[in-house]
Parts: sequence; C-alpha cells; structure tokens
Amino acid sequence: MEQEKPVEFKMTIDEPTSAGHYVNFANILHNPTEFVVDFGRIVPGRPDVKILSRILTTPVHAKQLLKALAQNIALYEQQFGAIPEVSVATAPSTDAPTN
Repeated sequence: MEQEKPVEFKMTIDEPTSAGHYVNFANILHNPTEFVVDFGRIVPGRPDVKILSRILTTPVHAKQLLKALAQNIALYEQQFGAIPEVSVATAPSTDAPTN
C-alpha cells in the first residue's frame, strides 16, 4: 500500500494579524459540535479580563491542536528544560465591576 504524502500548505498572514497578542489567560467552552477558546490578558490590580481573540473549532481539530501543542512542549522542554508548573488563578467573576 502506498503511503500518502503530507499535504504542504502555503500559509499567508496579514500585517495586523502578524503582530499577534500577548495573552496570559485562556478559557475553553464546548458543546457537542464545537470548541470555543477565548484568549485574553489579565492585568494585575484589575478585576476584569480583556478577551483579545476567540477561536471556534471542531472537536477533531481541537484534539489535533492538543496533540500538536503537546509535541511542541516536549520539544521545547528538550531544548530549554522543564517548564515550571504554577497554580491556576481563579477566573474573575463575570459580575465584577469594570473600570
């Protein structure tokens, strides 16, 4: 049986997207047909989280992302050492006042 060759993609990115966003918060929701991942930034001294990006994807793609992230973390730790684990901060209340 002939092995399938990996598909090569030409990826493009526009200038605003290429700048990216620094995030230190993620929240994941799901239902039977999709995963929703919100990425945001928590600023010390503020009770709110500013969501900077929302990704919607299928369960299949979410699982592929999990696998790819695990592989990349393993490669990172081989090169730079173990990533320390920190305690997870409690998500802020949605009824907290905003400034």
